Amino acid sequence: MPSRPFHILLVCTGNTCRSPMAEAIARRILLEQGRPLTVSSAGVAASDGAEASPEAIVAMASEGLELERHRARQLTPQIAAKADVIWAMTESHAAAVRRLLPGAQVERLDPERDIPDPFGHDLETYEDTAQAIREALESRLKKIG
Repeated sequence: MPSRPFHILLVCTGNTCRSPMAEAIARRILLEQGRPLTVSSAGVAASDGAEASPEAIVAMASEGLELERHRARQLTPQIAAKADVIWAMTESHAAAVRRLLPGAQVERLDPERDIPDPFGHDLETYEDTAQAIREALESRLKKIG
């Protein structure tokens, strides 16, 4: 029986901005690289079924990525346990994951800094956030075989 692909879980607060953008960007990078890794996202305080924020949808559409069908999901111990690695947008998200699933393999997506929440800001802020996410993902994904 073949083993399952390595799975990356991306975590933010509501799973409507940062982590869905990170999921879409990571999927594209992995597809372009032909890598058999899987990726998903969740939020530590998500409303299950909520749509991605309009600005996140537009920011991703400008890059040819689709978020219109994304629906938020609340992080659960079961979701976290299925991940081989969890990358959180902030240290507080990482701490929330550790409380939910002690021993979880979780780190900030950008080890040097938190990725600020663009919610409630303009499209340019979302685009800047997407760029910070992309750079962090490119660096992180290089380190995963």
